[in-house]
Amino acid sequence: MNEKPAMVPLGPDERMDPPRNSGHDSGKADQSRVSDARSHARKGSRFSALRILAIGITLYALVVLALGVVWSRQPAKFDVATLQSQEIETYGGKAVPGTAVVAAAIGVGETLLEKPGGFLYNDLTPPGLYLDNMPKWEYGALKELRDSVRALRNDFSRSQTQSIESEHAKQADVKLAIDASSWLLPSAEEEYRQAVDSLRLFMRDLATGQDRSVRFYARADNLAAYLSIVEKRLGSLALRLSASVGDHELTAALVQNVDGSNVEPEATQVGSGDSATPWHLVDNTFYEARGYTWALLHMMRAISIDFADILASKNADMSMQQIIRDLEGASKPMVSPIVLNGHGYGFVANHSLVMASYISRANAAVLDLRILMQQG
Repeated sequence: MNEKPAMVPLGPDERMDPPRNSGHDSGKADQSRVSDARSHARKGSRFSALRILAIGITLYALVVLALGVVWSRQPAKFDVATLQSQEIETYGGKAVPGTAVVAAAIGVGETLLEKPGGFLYNDLTPPGLYLDNMPKWEYGALKELRDSVRALRNDFSRSQTQSIESEHAKQADVKLAIDASSWLLPSAEEEYRQAVDSLRLFMRDLATGQDRSVRFYARADNLAAYLSIVEKRLGSLALRLSASVGDHELTAALVQNVDGSNVEPEATQVGSGDSATPWHLVDNTFYEARGYTWALLHMMRAISIDFADILASKNADMSMQQIIRDLEGASKPMVSPIVLNGHGYGFVANHSLVMASYISRANAAVLDLRILMQQG
């Protein structure tokens, strides 16, 4: 009987795998490669977008910083006599007393509006938003411009207490009174520009003589009234600047010509006692003083032109020249990029005390000039 040979089981290495579906596997591989390519494309586009965004933010920050540096520079001084001639030629008039004072006010107002960056005090966007020094400078210059225009309205353009005030001077005074931080309906810039336009109309009527009611009275009593306001402003600034070191005796020495009635309440609060001005407010006071003295320098140059006969008759030319020299010293360009606040004879200077020294000397000369106008 023939027997069939027994089947020997195959080993694990000898087993045959079932045939694979090559078409199905290649399709999966293609889909996997497409999915990977799309994923890499998304990651690449996301990375490119982030890189572009980072580059854009960096460039914007650099531009903002550069503009902040440029916009923080003090504007150059202008020549009052030249500006007076240009304004008069526009209307075909002639130089009469008062045209230099009005021209100086126009020049200060236009500088606030037309300097690099424009008027920054009410800005809500960078770089004006983060700038601190230039807005304080603008506030100081604006304070002096308001004082000058108010004196023009109440004193210089009126012959006596019961005379009719000039409508153009009144409009300029009212427009300048708006809050400097106002930015919408109406904005401060819009109101200040209208004030400059009103001053130009006053200049036109004064230089051409078209409106006989527009006059400028260059009298000693009118000038004395304006100088009394300047005394208070300078005394207040000197007191606040000297408070940067918290030395009560030094403060009293620098503002020895200022009595309690001539000091503003804010200056009394800062200067009283032995407490120093907080370090983060020192530069604010310093640049406010810089702006005020810059604007006052141009007004004093204009007064020396319009009140030349009065100054000569009172032998007050030297006092006026002393005021101008000290104001020029107070408005010199700064070399240091920051306001230093040293004390004593240390390694670091104290810019506030240097400014206070110039302002105190100018204040003393203003006091002498006012006394000459009243009694000389």
